[in-house]
Amino acid sequence: MGNQRSITVNGDLGSGKSTVSVGLSERLNLRRISVGDLYREMARQRGMTALQLNLHAELDDVIDGTVDTMQREIAESGQRVIMDSRLAWFFFTNGFKVHLITDPTVAARRVLGRPANEVENYATLEEAKDQLRSRSESERQRFLTRYHADKHALRNYDLVLDTTRARPDEVIDVAVAAIEGRLGGQILAESPPLLLLDPARIYPTGDIGALRGMPESEALAGPDSLEPISIGYADSRFFVVDGHRRLSAALRAGLRLVPGTLLAQDNDLVVGGLSAREFFASAVTMSKVYDWQEAHGTELEMPAHALGDPAPVHS
Repeated sequence: MGNQRSITVNGDLGSGKSTVSVGLSERLNLRRISVGDLYREMARQRGMTALQLNLHAELDDVIDGTVDTMQREIAESGQRVIMDSRLAWFFFTNGFKVHLITDPTVAARRVLGRPANEVENYATLEEAKDQLRSRSESERQRFLTRYHADKHALRNYDLVLDTTRARPDEVIDVAVAAIEGRLGGQILAESPPLLLLDPARIYPTGDIGALRGMPESEALAGPDSLEPISIGYADSRFFVVDGHRRLSAALRAGLRLVPGTLLAQDNDLVVGGLSAREFFASAVTMSKVYDWQEAHGTELEMPAHALGDPAPVHS
């Protein structure tokens, strides 16, 4: 499947696109093209920050037009490449589309740890988070306005891969396995995307009591040893629809990635006529999150809607 297709790599700022695209280029022996490098050079030549160039590009079609024409030409040429670009998935319609995600704080730490330059320079972690959020939203609005293409819609991609805790070599290994059809082949063929998520970032929607009596550990070697979990996605958060026992086993085994299928996102219906957003708001409560964290030693950011749910009292 993947042997004849270009691979596009996009995703969150600070999610490791450069590292992963370079690794894929080396492993698959393919030429890598980075649109980010081109934009940074354009910003430097104009004496702008990356965010300033993004905002300027909302008003000046020439900036995006130049880069997008190049991507279209490469896509239409038939050559097989690794394309590191936040919009290449839109132009490479027949490509294998990899979307990287990561925790926003982790992304900000990564960006903050890079050598400062005149294009990207942040003084604090909070400033980096704010700037990355602004840049991402600026890009999203630009893509929506010009192409009606929403980079946040996960069904645009073949593989959604969380780099929050997984090591770079682990991320590259599973990406190659998916590209070559050795991991998640049925999902990729029938209902992409294949989700490879950090189990510590998935919210429970069921009571932990239902899992009592589970063995303390499971013989899980990696994502390929676990049946995919049915996942919903609402307002940038993943949650379990079916598969709490499998998710718990993965956490107890110390896995950094688990496979999943995307059942619904945002306004898509999940069960009982509820959208993913409505299901998330009704099923994810403070008590469930606290109990899940206590059982697994994890920490999830409490959703705003759950803050009105009284926290449990533990003896």
